[in-house]
Amino acid sequence: MAATDVTLRIFFQSPKYAVVGASANQEKFGFKVFKWYLTHNLPVTPINPSGKPIPVDGQDHPVVTSLKDVENPTETSVSFITPPAVTLASLKEAKELGFPSVFLQPGTFNDEVLAYAKDNFRAVVAGDGGWGGEGWCVLVDGERGLKAVGKL
Repeated sequence: MAATDVTLRIFFQSPKYAVVGASANQEKFGFKVFKWYLTHNLPVTPINPSGKPIPVDGQDHPVVTSLKDVENPTETSVSFITPPAVTLASLKEAKELGFPSVFLQPGTFNDEVLAYAKDNFRAVVAGDGGWGGEGWCVLVDGERGLKAVGKL
């Protein structure tokens, strides 16, 4: 199953979101993606093993260290900004916890990660497609998904 506008809509139908690989470093995509969710007034939980708060626009946002610390996982879609090996381990944890949908940013997956994700989640947004030149990306395709579900 390839990612499509349908899988993008399913991902954004969730009432909550989490970002695995969220970062306080403003140059990293983990920061940019986390800030994107905040900018769009979406309830988002940043996940980073450091546990250090992430400052965005003068406000510190508490961080959880693991997917198991996210409240209501069955109502939460997850964006990944991690290397493929970390993504795969986190996907296995996400499956056990009942997270329904995942968005794998460019660079976070390989064939093994994609196969696992597609076999274990309701919706997987990843790989070729989207409006950007490098595949599906929250920063490029997210607003289209929000519009499709009436959140923008």
